[in-house]
Amino acid sequence: MQKFPMTAEGLSRLEQELRQLKGEERPAVIRAIAEARAHGDLSENAEYHAAREQQGFIEGRIQDLEGKLGNAEIIDVTAIANNGKVIFGSTVDLEDEDSGTRVTYQIVGEDEADIKISRISFGSPIARALVGKSEGDAVEVVTPGGKRNYEIIAVRYV
Repeated sequence: MQKFPMTAEGLSRLEQELRQLKGEERPAVIRAIAEARAHGDLSENAEYHAAREQQGFIEGRIQDLEGKLGNAEIIDVTAIANNGKVIFGSTVDLEDEDSGTRVTYQIVGEDEADIKISRISFGSPIARALVGKSEGDAVEVVTPGGKRNYEIIAVRYV
């Protein structure tokens, strides 16, 4: 059985999404289907077909979330000995050696990844290049846009 590594915060967000799907969105789409059925001929009822499609999406997402939550492996980075190495859950400050630009990333599970809030999946090229490295190390990352060279400025376990 596949385990899904995630942070405690990621687990909380997925549980919240599941509660919303089950408690709000599922009942709303059931009401929409019932209302569309009341309009008569279902073969040409676009509202009915749209609601059924939405219901399929919601049920699929519920099953996906229940499976992932049931097989979640929570990794609490604050409980791990601080050895200075980049690991799952750690937050890493990097400096691009070419441009001098600084970026910060937290390495998280794939369902938690959101580049807009600087969270990258442990399976991403950047994270794979960083894991196991320490503060002060130079890291070469192969991206679709070419090779990038970073220096690890700091590694935090928050």
